[in-house]
Amino acid sequence: MNLVLLDDEDFVDDDRVRLRGRHFDHITTQLRKGCGETIRIGRINGLLGQGVIRTVSAESLTVEVNLDEEPPVPLAVTLILALPRPKMLRRLLRGITSMGVKSLYLINSYRVDKSYWSSPLLHPDNIREQLCLGLEQGRDTLLPQVYLRQRFRPFIEDDLSGISRSTTNLVAHPGGGRAFPCQPQVPACLAIGPEGGFIPYEIDKLREINFGVVHIGERILTVETAVAALLSRFIS
Repeated sequence: MNLVLLDDEDFVDDDRVRLRGRHFDHITTQLRKGCGETIRIGRINGLLGQGVIRTVSAESLTVEVNLDEEPPVPLAVTLILALPRPKMLRRLLRGITSMGVKSLYLINSYRVDKSYWSSPLLHPDNIREQLCLGLEQGRDTLLPQVYLRQRFRPFIEDDLSGISRSTTNLVAHPGGGRAFPCQPQVPACLAIGPEGGFIPYEIDKLREINFGVVHIGERILTVETAVAALLSRFIS
């Protein structure tokens, strides 16, 4: 945890918060901070700054906060991701968030197992939990927007065609197209398929709305590795 991320309910007044549970345990046990010491702190969808610990009890602590720093500049990439298996999705949500992505569409694909859509992880509260962990890792406060789209063709034709109208549009596909650019132009829409990639029909539908097919070499990567490798190209 590189940042203590505050919810509105943590605030006792405008410049003072009371922390319990996970944050309390981390500050007192992992960081071993006590009265008078400072911690990095930020408010969800707000500013960053410093907090000074004022009181510590057996189960909570109070912190005086001074929030005066803007969060990092978002990564100018809309990520279109075929829904991965839940265990991988949990890690991906954290990793994507820590890299600065603010708009994520989880979509269906022929190779997406139908059971993935019934995972409890897709409940908004569970998604938010993973996003917050990613923000804490990346020292950011701006929550990404996550959209679930279970029908491939209507999403491509009705939604993505509009979302991608003014962006650089790329679909990563093993062994296809041209090499992924080292410094892609932004803003961008980046589509990444499931394990095994999108099927030809799906690639054709993306081509119809001006998505260029790209690859990152002859090696076949897991989705998790591919996402990190591709997004890193957009980080200057």
